[in-house]
Amino acid sequence: MSYQLEEVMGKSKIAITLESDTLHRLDDLVKRRGYASRSSAVQEAVEEKLSRFEHSRLAEECARLDPDFEQRLAEEGLVSEVSEWPEY
Repeated sequence: MSYQLEEVMGKSKIAITLESDTLHRLDDLVKRRGYASRSSAVQEAVEEKLSRFEHSRLAEECARLDPDFEQRLAEEGLVSEVSEWPEY
């Protein structure tokens, strides 16, 4: 894939190269889903893909957490805060 970049009013304009079949599928998607343009369809697709990558990274990091350690850490902070709470 090749690309060029041009910034236009807070957005960046790029030129990309796609396989012919991919372009035809994109055009069909634009027609079926009522996108205003190829650009808006590609924008949504890129945002969705980036969001998936970001969420999968968060899930990976969460999986590395030690639940017992996190619980102890939360309780440790809670115990020190409880002594500072005013009585009602």
